[in-house]
Amino acid sequence: MCKDQITYQRKTEVTADGSNTLYIPEMDEHYHSIKGAETESRHIFLEMGFNQCKQDTIKVLEIGFGTGLNAYLTLRTAEEKQKKVNYYSIELYPLSWETVKALNYSEEADFRALHICEWNKQIAIKEKFHLYKWEVDFTKEDFVIGLEEKGPFDLIYFDAFAPEKQPEMWNDQLFKLLYVNMNKGGVLTTYCAKGMVRRMLQSVGFIVERLPGPPGGKREILRATKF
Repeated sequence: MCKDQITYQRKTEVTADGSNTLYIPEMDEHYHSIKGAETESRHIFLEMGFNQCKQDTIKVLEIGFGTGLNAYLTLRTAEEKQKKVNYYSIELYPLSWETVKALNYSEEADFRALHICEWNKQIAIKEKFHLYKWEVDFTKEDFVIGLEEKGPFDLIYFDAFAPEKQPEMWNDQLFKLLYVNMNKGGVLTTYCAKGMVRRMLQSVGFIVERLPGPPGGKREILRATKF
């Protein structure tokens, strides 16, 4: 998240599938698709990402913890599939519980646990779901060193704000760093199917697929694989 976003207001909005998201008026940017927040997250990150991983233990890196929706849905899916997950998520400016408690999932104990647990420390949310919320600036050396220590990863959720809103998050240098710190066969998924993003992913070594987007939402998304 950009440094100046810490002062921005965030408003709760209901999306088309009944799930809530947050909206930043100053940026004219939503945290999720208004066509369906949960539908979007499930399709892009769970169906096209997590469900493609066949191993019993999966190490996930999320670029943008945000509202915690991706982490929460991953926890629930991992329990259903009896997978063990080590989940790492970066966020430079975490949202407070006061901000996110108006979302649909705030009554769920696991969702609350994801938000109130300590940062920069591995926490066992469940026996088979360990979370490390990492408060770090990816442009700094601490991120590079930390990534090497915490990786390699099997799955990356690239869920930064759109390139036109947060251009510093979408660059060859970052994608190369992620590629290097992934296991062979590792998968990166993102909602952004722009040609410039596809070309950047390809330039650092990924094999990139255009896939159908979520129902009622974006026409296409991207999935990148390290072979």
